[in-house]
Amino acid sequence: MLRVLSGMRPTGRLHIGHLSVLENWRELQEKHRCFFFVADLHALTTAFDRTEEIKGNTREMVLDWLAVGLDPEKSVLFVQSRVLETAQLHLLFSMIVPLGWLYRVPTYKDQVQQFREKGKDIMTYGFLGYPVLMSADILLYRAEGVPVGEDQLPHLELCRELARRFNHLYRPVFPEPQAILARIPVLPGVDGRKMSKSYANDIPIMAEPEEIWRRVNAMITDPARIHKTDPGHPEVCVVHKYHRIYTSRRLAEIEEDCRAGRVGCVPCKKLLAGSLEALLAPVRERRKELEAKPGFVEEVLREGTRRAREEASETLGLVREAMGI
Repeated sequence: MLRVLSGMRPTGRLHIGHLSVLENWRELQEKHRCFFFVADLHALTTAFDRTEEIKGNTREMVLDWLAVGLDPEKSVLFVQSRVLETAQLHLLFSMIVPLGWLYRVPTYKDQVQQFREKGKDIMTYGFLGYPVLMSADILLYRAEGVPVGEDQLPHLELCRELARRFNHLYRPVFPEPQAILARIPVLPGVDGRKMSKSYANDIPIMAEPEEIWRRVNAMITDPARIHKTDPGHPEVCVVHKYHRIYTSRRLAEIEEDCRAGRVGCVPCKKLLAGSLEALLAPVRERRKELEAKPGFVEEVLREGTRRAREEASETLGLVREAMGI
């Protein structure tokens, strides 16, 4: 049994791209000791001017977690900022992390540039130190496994380096956490770009059948296919990327019919919409049941935060003893 930790920013409604992440978390909680947190402090690194949205987004996101199957009896579900030890460990780590480590994180300059193009300056101390805060999140619970996407691997490697540096400077306290890579690749948005609410190209987890069909019908298909009977090229089609995951049992048949021009894009999209509705309908119903329980989410987070602080306090005690402070 491993200690496993992961989190999500409370940025609004979750989409189907998050669903595979949550399904992975749900499986992990059956075998390991899991800590899953609302990363509200991380949200401040880029949304420091929109704090009024965080509280509401937190509740909505945790409802989605519970609806998908995260169990507060099996996993510790908590809010990052309510565990004060997170900030303490972040501060202590900031004293020993070389600046060069932070400047070489591949996503740093890219994200600064992306936000600058949108007219926003995020060149703050907090944003530069984002990987240190992430390291504090992971190492505070002495996590041995971290479910991440491939884009987060550089951050996790910095965390491992920071654990090694601390253990070398003082005494061994922290494990070197390993990545638990997702089984399902990143899903594109309906337009082929990265799925994002800001692009309005996502499929919400709580989408009703009409919205599912509207989103699927908007998916980009093979541009070279003009007529229904034209041979298709499924490898360039967004719909096909979804079929590979959600209609996998019929994938060979779907590909063969597409290449032979035996099925048009509209029937193919309808098949996918049906698969997504079958997947999402039980989640929608479960969420409605949870919403009908006043105070349930708040109680889950209160108890989860209490349990998280117990773990965090123990780790911080080890850290202070190792550092002699």
